[in-house]
Amino acid sequence: MFNISEIKKKNVCIMGLMGSGKSVIGRDLSKYYNIKFYDTDKEIELKTKKSINDIFEEDGELYFREIEEKICLELLTNNDCIISIGGGSIISKKIRQSIKQNSYSIYLQVKLNNLVNRVKSSKKRPLLNKNINQKKTLDNLYNERRKFYEKADFIVNNDNDKFEVLEKIKIKLNSYAKKNIYRK
Repeated sequence: MFNISEIKKKNVCIMGLMGSGKSVIGRDLSKYYNIKFYDTDKEIELKTKKSINDIFEEDGELYFREIEEKICLELLTNNDCIISIGGGSIISKKIRQSIKQNSYSIYLQVKLNNLVNRVKSSKKRPLLNKNINQKKTLDNLYNERRKFYEKADFIVNNDNDKFEVLEKIKIKLNSYAKKNIYRK
């Protein structure tokens, strides 16, 4: 069975746009590997005792990004865990540096139309809640963040079957671990 220490990283970090399936895939991987799972958005809500929507509404996006950065940086130093980071956290240079140093990173890539379908009825997406044209907003966010997402150690399409995606990730992690074992 795969062991995170075999990949010479502290943890596995999952990233992508909102609706890409980071929480679902991360939770399922953590169960499979029997390791801890952290969702940075959930951790922010626990620590602030506020929903992400309330933070955006009451304190603004800048304040949210400051809290997000602090919590992400704390979590990204943890060992033997899977971490799902918020879609926008990748814009922080400090977070990107921490991911590169500490994490095996996985980018869940999803086509724009699928993202729109996945998030259209969600009320937990502050960047989309007040926006009439969700597709344009998601496209703009993707174009702004793509250059960071695409630097991930592994990019996998998550448009269809989550079990297929989980299998691809497991195969990649096991293969990566084996390569690093032979380099010792």
